Amino acid sequence: MGTTTSARRRRDAQDTRRRLLEAASALFAERGYERATVREIADRAGVNQALLFRYFGSKRALFGEVVARNGEAQVRNTPPGELLEAALRGLLGHRGKEPANRALATLLRSVGSGDEIGTAVRATSDDYARVLASLSSAENRALRADLALSWMLGIGMMRVVVGKEPLADADPDEVCALVMVALGALLDGLPGISSQGSANTESSAL
Repeated sequence: MGTTTSARRRRDAQDTRRRLLEAASALFAERGYERATVREIADRAGVNQALLFRYFGSKRALFGEVVARNGEAQVRNTPPGELLEAALRGLLGHRGKEPANRALATLLRSVGSGDEIGTAVRATSDDYARVLASLSSAENRALRADLALSWMLGIGMMRVVVGKEPLADADPDEVCALVMVALGALLDGLPGISSQGSANTESSAL
């Protein structure tokens, strides 16, 4: 009897923790760290806010786990050659609100929220940049990866946060087609994009 009760409590605790993480992930992506309140996160999860502190200790600790969890999941589950487009489409599709693609939207909306938040943001950026660098054979591949990531985040900032037209309502397929071809000049290992093809595209544009 005692064993059954303990197992049920563990399942309940795991479910509560999961719901809090999912609620926080959505709210941080929609509003950023500062504007998402503990009460709103708990309400969306359908639990008392005291449980948030019981399982995570603080809002900052919860944020750190959300960012690490989302970023690691996308980096781990996406082939390196598809990561850039997958992350970009996550920002473009529904302005970063899909559960599987919230990492970069959360990052964008929470930049500048304090040193501890900045640390979590930098760690996530490092994970993406490390994988993107593996797509280039150039000696300065780390710089190329940072430039590619910076451009993508800039695109996301203008679309997700600023809402700049015509980018805000541009067709994701059209944006991805333009961006991926241009990024082929930086990351020559992008699938289906060769350095020669990128060079030809740039020459024709000139």
